[in-house]
Amino acid sequence: MNIMKFRKIFYIISLTLIAVSVFSIVKWGFRTSIDFSGGTNWEFVLPNNPSKEKIAEAFNQNNITLSSIDSNGKNNFTLKFANISTDQKKILDDSMVKIDKDYKELKFETLGPILGKELLRKTITAIILSSLFLLIFIGTRFKDFTFGAGAVLAMFHDSLILIGAFSILGHFFGAELDALFVTALLTTLASSVHDTVVTFDRMRELKRRNFKFDWVDLANQAVTETLTRSINNSMTIILMLLSLVMLGGSTTKWFATALLIGVICGTYSSTGVAIPLVLLAKKYLKKK
Repeated sequence: MNIMKFRKIFYIISLTLIAVSVFSIVKWGFRTSIDFSGGTNWEFVLPNNPSKEKIAEAFNQNNITLSSIDSNGKNNFTLKFANISTDQKKILDDSMVKIDKDYKELKFETLGPILGKELLRKTITAIILSSLFLLIFIGTRFKDFTFGAGAVLAMFHDSLILIGAFSILGHFFGAELDALFVTALLTTLASSVHDTVVTFDRMRELKRRNFKFDWVDLANQAVTETLTRSINNSMTIILMLLSLVMLGGSTTKWFATALLIGVICGTYSSTGVAIPLVLLAKKYLKKK
């Protein structure tokens, strides 16, 4: 199976996805949860009178800016707004009781913007350090740093597309970046590298047996032998995540969506990005 003959198509697909992601990030940016931006997340139940208008009116009367108000279609409400004082919280509680005497608070959490910036800084640091360690580890184990560079670049490819996808989903569907998104992003990095290393290892074994073979032929044979395994392995995860996206609650919906995008990108990039980049590097070094 001569999959590597489609390398130019893979380049076009990847560059298009990256361009769309960058455009969305620059044009629309992100919707961030309080995990990054700071603020208050308030969840409660109004069993008898689920009215968004009355809730918003209570905030206006107390001069508190309400960022968003969501409902799960029943009586549960989730509100997001800037941090407030203890006295303001008590006033809001009294207002909710007036709206519905059976008002019940489920969750009230507050996060300062400093902690949000700290989480973002640690996330970026984790990605940079993991990329550096993977580059060194894969390059050392394979005794060829073109493999390490290909794996890391494919990992960044998947990360950028996932981040860009959430910029688009945030603009059109209200998806937010939160701590769970960070978890999904780091999981995507791991799954992307896993499939890539399996194929790289097969290429290395074939090269030992057939050292005179061209790298393109080795890549085609390695992909042919590992592609079915990779697709079957990914499909079991994709089907499970699709179920979570369609049937799961609002808490896990976007987390599952991020994982789903990451798994699909990781499966594609192992064959469509990492290996073509290694072949491109080999071709360049051979000419040089």
